[in-house]
Amino acid sequence: MAFVAATLVPSAIPGRALSSPFREITWQDLIPKGVPYGEIIGPGQIDAVNDTWVPDYDDNASKVNTRLDGKGVKLPGYIIPFDVTSDGVTSFMLVPYFGACIHTPPPPPNQLVFVTTEKPWPSESMWDAVWVSGRLSAKSMSTQIADVGYQIAAEKIEVYKWD
Repeated sequence: MAFVAATLVPSAIPGRALSSPFREITWQDLIPKGVPYGEIIGPGQIDAVNDTWVPDYDDNASKVNTRLDGKGVKLPGYIIPFDVTSDGVTSFMLVPYFGACIHTPPPPPNQLVFVTTEKPWPSESMWDAVWVSGRLSAKSMSTQIADVGYQIAAEKIEVYKWD
């Protein structure tokens, strides 16, 4: 009978490590298979209130990978802070490269993830590359910086270690 229980619940075997509930993904995984990267197709417009340029993207920019909706994922990126308290950042945009949305036009919506966290990420680590782990939601939203294709309620945030 113990063999059957061990077969059904492999993590119950002594000495066996629990596997992560989060699958490591890349930014390319956020684009549906067969869909090219979204391109800027028009001059866009200036958002004078937020002092940002809002580019016009083709239809591919807003296509999200719905197969990832609700999945536990681990995605690397950089933080563009939204809500910062004395304890740290509680909501931010996760972007694929340093300076995105600040020094350059924002990436397409399907390359942006809005992250919320109950445990603030320390503000002294705000500019480090990070891993964000949590359930991915393929749900678009608009922010003061850009339109976003995904959201994550972070369960874990950690500094990205370069190999």
